[in-house]
Amino acid sequence: MTLLWVSLTTLCILQVSFLCTTIYLHRAVTHRGLELHPAVAFLMHLELMIFTGVIPRQWAAVHRKHHHFTDQPGDPHSPVVLGLWPVLLGNYFLYRREARLPATIRKYTPDYRPDWLDKIPAASYGGLIGLGILMLVFGWVWGAVAWGAHAVLYVAINAMINGLGHAVGYRNYDNAATNLRWLAWISAGEGLHNNHHEYPSAARLSMRRLEFDPAW
Repeated sequence: MTLLWVSLTTLCILQVSFLCTTIYLHRAVTHRGLELHPAVAFLMHLELMIFTGVIPRQWAAVHRKHHHFTDQPGDPHSPVVLGLWPVLLGNYFLYRREARLPATIRKYTPDYRPDWLDKIPAASYGGLIGLGILMLVFGWVWGAVAWGAHAVLYVAINAMINGLGHAVGYRNYDNAATNLRWLAWISAGEGLHNNHHEYPSAARLSMRRLEFDPAW
């Protein structure tokens, strides 16, 4: 029974993390495709800080650079340039390397509007708060298991978006990205990557029949 509750809780938190990633980080902060109520934006930022440690300005800068150099030298995580397996297995490290470059942050996010969560020292370690919460709920062993499973799945699915989303799947439009319907189901719509690259500022990623964008 404990394993069941831990698994269900982990999957629920994972899906909330992806909803916050695609709605807040991707569609609102990065591409300005929609505007969120400040309270909603704050809560989504808080969830990401607690359970992923993602810093919004860094995420936006890396993703905008990806669009600037899509599958060309300069793309932070292109499977065409770097190879599919290096992106699938090393996407986290490729992201971290680019996110640590002050020049990338300055160039690609001059319009970023920080909130007070951005001003918290060592905000990138906020994910440890999530570890503490899960340990309080499930005990230190099962809490650590839930936290670790969430971290691994979050990183792995993002790697699939950046890797498989430029190597495998179908295309509605003539651009470098691809669509994977099954990946869209587990990533809150992010698997519809070809559609996104055609219309980066669109709030909705599904464009054709049988395409489902959970975040929409």
